[in-house]
This record gives sequence, C-alpha cells and structure tokens, in this order.
Amino acid sequence: MEIFSKLEGFKLDVLKEVGNIGAGHAATALSQLLNKPIDMAVPKVQILPFEDIAEKVGGAEKIVLTVFFRVEGDAPGNLFYIMAPEAGKSLLQRLGAFVPTEGLELTEMEQSALGEIGNILAGSYLSSLADFTNLAMSPTVPALALDMAGAILSYGMIQFGEMGDAALLIDTTFVQGNDEVEGQFFLIPDPESFDKIFTALGVPLDND
Repeated sequence: MEIFSKLEGFKLDVLKEVGNIGAGHAATALSQLLNKPIDMAVPKVQILPFEDIAEKVGGAEKIVLTVFFRVEGDAPGNLFYIMAPEAGKSLLQRLGAFVPTEGLELTEMEQSALGEIGNILAGSYLSSLADFTNLAMSPTVPALALDMAGAILSYGMIQFGEMGDAALLIDTTFVQGNDEVEGQFFLIPDPESFDKIFTALGVPLDND
C-alpha cells in the first residue's frame, strides 16, 4: 500500500504532536462546558489500513457507539469517533452527571450530549491539524449511530463514495480522578486528501 511504504521511515512525530495539542484543546473545552476538571491522556497515534479499522474496535460484528462527521475544506474526508456502548454510558455519567438508563439505547438528551462531546473532539483535532498544515478543515454536524462496526463503516462508504485506503487513528482517553474512559478517533481522508496533508506536513510522498 503506497501510503505506508512512503511513511516507512517517518516516525509520525508531527502527527503525535497534533494529537497531543488536540487532546489539550479538547480537555480545556470540555472542562469549560461541564465546569469541572477534565483531563485527556496522552493519545496514541498511528496510521493503519482502512480495512483494519473494524478489527481495531473489536471486529466487524461488534456493536459500537459512533459519532460520525464529514470533513469539509481543503482535505475532505470522514471522521469516526468509536467507543463501546458501555463506555459511552460511563462517559455520560462521569462527565455530565447523567443517570445511566437500562440497556444500550440512548435517550435524546444522551445522544445530544455525546454529539457535543464528539463535536468538541473533532473540532479540537481538526483545528490542531489545520494549524500544522495551513489547510482549512472543519467538521459537519455530527450524526450518532449504534450498530455493528462493519455496518457503520459501510454506511460511510455508501454515503460519500470510495474512502481513502488509510486512516489516522488517535486513541482518546478521558481522565477524571482515577477513572478513565476510552474511545478511538479515526480520520479517513478522501483518496486525494492524504497526499495533501502529508505534503503540507513536509513529508515527501512523490519519490520512489
């Protein structure tokens, strides 16, 4: 796969810094929104093939809670913030003082709160990436889904055509006191967008 062979010798230091700064911005925004101290653990950042995403979150048939965005601007693509339904319930309870409801279904208020949390994450990471690349990128209004991971990724492909063959993964962990809630944030640029992003970051992609 071309993108991975081109990046073989690149340590992803810049992308890790993007993740760190984005996490810091997200923690600040969430703390202000909820009026309580929220920290984000130092995120793990990696590039992986698109077909590995479902396995990364537990398999194609794994039921996951997903906040989905379309990225618009100079480097369009798709964003998925994916977490276990139980983690979503825990996140709402710990961050927003929600009383958890029975089962996996979410109330309208819970959906709205998760959408806002996803919106803050997406805005923070995209703003950080835009600062490093000088590319304009912004998320659309979030959509929430509770379904099998494979079905959610397939829906994204149907809605927006062929996705790129690689994804930027940022493991995102909320920390409040001794409690942690984990989720995974995937940026999947359109086929032509990855080259734009890495060229803007100074990574040579046009040499063999």
